[in-house]
Amino acid sequence: MRSVCISLVAILGLAACDIQVEGPSGVSRPTEAPVSQSRTGGPQSLADFRAVVRQVEPVAERTCRELRPRANCDFRIFIDDREGLPPNAYQTLDENGRPLIGFTPALFAEMRNRDELAFALSHEAAHHIEGHIPQIQNSAAAGAILGTLIGSLAGLDQAGVETAQNIGGTIGARRYSKGFELEADSLGARIAQRSGYDPLRGVLYFARSADPGDRFLRTHPPNADRINTVRRAIGG
Repeated sequence: MRSVCISLVAILGLAACDIQVEGPSGVSRPTEAPVSQSRTGGPQSLADFRAVVRQVEPVAERTCRELRPRANCDFRIFIDDREGLPPNAYQTLDENGRPLIGFTPALFAEMRNRDELAFALSHEAAHHIEGHIPQIQNSAAAGAILGTLIGSLAGLDQAGVETAQNIGGTIGARRYSKGFELEADSLGARIAQRSGYDPLRGVLYFARSADPGDRFLRTHPPNADRINTVRRAIGG
């Protein structure tokens, strides 16, 4: 949602009828049942998150199988509780290609209702369904190759060529990132709605967050574009 991370610590293993929290040691412990109502207007609890996951995760997996029948649609959703992490939600893949969605506890404190949690989760699931990670990797690789070629033609030394390669890879990786975010907003809105949540209410989280504007190499689009994308996706 805000960035893509790789390191994972506390895993929230999700099955169709059972949720367990798995600590760094790999030992699972049962969790309490979710509360029946969301705390509205204030920080959301872990119980709120669990309740949202129970509704959204099966819809996201079903949507994934419908749109990408050959993809791995077995989402694993977890809490990344490493100390000091900022508010964030992100999607990545494990070594076997299984889609992972991580939330930091600090994000719960910023969200005011389950609709916001549901939209964030649906948005991250949509990144996987849309195949954004391999597209970013391919674009980054192409950018790195171009940077290497330009550096070599310019007569740069080895260090200079490596710098040009890194710059090219960064530009390539970010070239389509704003479009990917809007694609994930659109599909995520539909997933959230199918899960019984209000994506128009959920996307209002962005109205309270810092607006990245429309700046070069920024990875996220302007907040107004995201809100309008959600409106169009659900006909609101």
